[in-house]
Amino acid sequence: MKLKPILLIILCVLLLGEIAVLVLLPANRQSPSGDLVLQEPSSATAPPTEPPTEPPTEPPTEPPTEPPTEAPTEPPVKHYTLSFAGDCTFGSTRKNWTNVHHFVQTIGENYDYPFDNVRQYFEQDDFTLINLEGPLTDSTSGASNKTFVFRGPTAYSQIMTGSSVDAVTLANNHAMDYGQEGYTSTVNVLKEAGITYVEKNSTAIHITESGLIIGLYAGAFDMRAKDVEAGIRELQNCGAQIIICAFHWGNEGEFRPTASQEQIARAAIDAGAHIVYGHHPHVLQRIEEYNDGYIFYSLGNFSFGGAALPKDYDTALVQVEVIQEDGQEPQLGELTIIPCSISSMENQNNFQPTPLEPGAVYNRVLSKLDGSYTGPNYKLDY
Repeated sequence: MKLKPILLIILCVLLLGEIAVLVLLPANRQSPSGDLVLQEPSSATAPPTEPPTEPPTEPPTEPPTEPPTEAPTEPPVKHYTLSFAGDCTFGSTRKNWTNVHHFVQTIGENYDYPFDNVRQYFEQDDFTLINLEGPLTDSTSGASNKTFVFRGPTAYSQIMTGSSVDAVTLANNHAMDYGQEGYTSTVNVLKEAGITYVEKNSTAIHITESGLIIGLYAGAFDMRAKDVEAGIRELQNCGAQIIICAFHWGNEGEFRPTASQEQIARAAIDAGAHIVYGHHPHVLQRIEEYNDGYIFYSLGNFSFGGAALPKDYDTALVQVEVIQEDGQEPQLGELTIIPCSISSMENQNNFQPTPLEPGAVYNRVLSKLDGSYTGPNYKLDY
């Protein structure tokens, strides 16, 4: 039977619509099994999204801090060390000049030899003082007629310069052993060597490398208190910060000072001296602390060329501490005693003072310096 035209038209329209649907869905595909597989939406088509930005934040501000306050500093304190040793005779008598056991032949040209064992103390201190007992001269003329007349060659100044000896006293009974010529030679040698010297009844000023101003006054025997006081005033007027009186006095071989020594020493301290440094007895005498000062009544022999076989070998190196606070006058501090023998050998003087080890002899030296020694005095023949 024939369809009516209107129905045919409707059928055609429906058929075309279904074809159009299939054409508009190309992304849908079928799997080999005939199932419909849906394609995931492509990410390339989505515009990228940026994370939200936060406004910048200012760093937290800390409250201002006050600068730290420094603790008050103590004023600087200076420390000085002064060293003292006894009689030093760098030479021999005419009789013993060629004797191999005496000073000149023992030393030869080894000028470091005498102080080899104590040099460390001199080099580490600020000031070293000795009693130079005997002239340094190359002339053999003008010798005194005394029993003991000493002389050393001018080259012996190197014994002192090589071992940091800073000053000497010439106020003693052997300085003129070769007359004025020998004495003048000694003074000239000391000047050339740069060694401070103080003469009898005179004063001298020594300024240490560390800046301490030391005043020296020297006297020998029969000293008068008024002369000593005048010398001390002169040193005070010259700006001396530490004043040392070097006195050649007392009786040879006696371990106790005389009343005259005590009187003059204490008068010197009362007048403004800080230290009294005594010599001549050839033995040790006590050390006294008096009115904030120190008195060394006798430091005995040290490097003593006057005797190859002395009766007493005991000696000591004494050191005094000086303390100075900023802007203040210096004050004396501790006293240090180094007990020594005048020789590094037993039973013979080889003129090389040497510190002692603790023991009986060491203690005997200390007893002579603290005044407790009770042994007999010596009768010396040198």
